[in-house]
Amino acid sequence: MKKKLVVISAPSGAGKTTLCKRLLSEFSEHMVLSVSSTTRPPRSNEINGRDYYFLSKKEFEREIANGFFAEWAAVHDHYYGTSIRVLDDAFAKNKTVVLDIDVQGAASLKTSYREACLTVFVAPPSLDALEERLRKRNQDSEETIRKRLKNAAKEMSRMDEFEHTLINDHLDQAYSSLKEIVLQHIPELESD
Repeated sequence: MKKKLVVISAPSGAGKTTLCKRLLSEFSEHMVLSVSSTTRPPRSNEINGRDYYFLSKKEFEREIANGFFAEWAAVHDHYYGTSIRVLDDAFAKNKTVVLDIDVQGAASLKTSYREACLTVFVAPPSLDALEERLRKRNQDSEETIRKRLKNAAKEMSRMDEFEHTLINDHLDQAYSSLKEIVLQHIPELESD
């Protein structure tokens, strides 16, 4: 089976969402973003159905029980998950799916969709640089930043579970590396 899932994981603030957006912009005819479901509250600029499907904890747990998710995990005190329907819809349209998910979700997808997954871990240059990025984006409380940094150390300890790791020290260089990795595994994207 050819690679149909580009699974990108990183600690919060490492730049995976920005890299995913650039990849999707460049290959928009062949790729779609998997919009995850979450129980965390939306940020001021987020729209339900575009950025996430925002669910209550009760709704999310009902969907877990109904087998709705290809993967799901509890991260930063909230649930996050990928709908099987989102993946099936993209596959039916012969699209490659880009997933911006945590390391737990990546591990689950590697188990369920082993041959279809291309896994990439995006690492910050250091935990200090990550802390600086989290503070500069000014979206989280001090408690949340501390929690994200603690989780980042755990996530970074799992980098070797991914096929590829790239350091996001300079965004353009990181994107160039990501694009090269994706084209190496999905060469038909380059034919356009």
